Amino acid sequence: MVERFAPTVVPNRKKHALQGEVRKHVEAGAALYSDALRSYDGLAGDYAHQVVDHAVQYVDGRVHTNGLENFWSLLKLGISGTYVSIEPFHLFRYLDEQTFRYNNRKDLNDGQRFQLAMTQIGGKRLTYSELTGKDESPRYETTGARETQIPF
Repeated sequence: MVERFAPTVVPNRKKHALQGEVRKHVEAGAALYSDALRSYDGLAGDYAHQVVDHAVQYVDGRVHTNGLENFWSLLKLGISGTYVSIEPFHLFRYLDEQTFRYNNRKDLNDGQRFQLAMTQIGGKRLTYSELTGKDESPRYETTGARETQIPF
């Protein structure tokens, strides 16, 4: 059973990308449950890998991906409902926010979760250029002997 999620943004769903992340973050020999995506083929050698094929069933005894499916459902609802549109270069931030909410959903109420979030942001700074992906330095146009700031 997954105690805490630690998802990450991957470039694609191909075998090399997914298995690289699994091997980096999951201890060898651990129980690993996945759906029938072929990119997971070959993990049984290092993990106790069991597969549930959603075309046939969603649960096979103790083997299921319901917790993970719930997490992705909540993330997608947040993106399409709350945020409406996101920039790809910010995806990891939305993922981090949803991970924080999901991992703290049972033990904390909203006020406690807010308090915990506030204790973790002290001393951290998000600059305009990091937020927008744009250069924050002012633009200048040379007009003869003096420079005039352009208001955009």
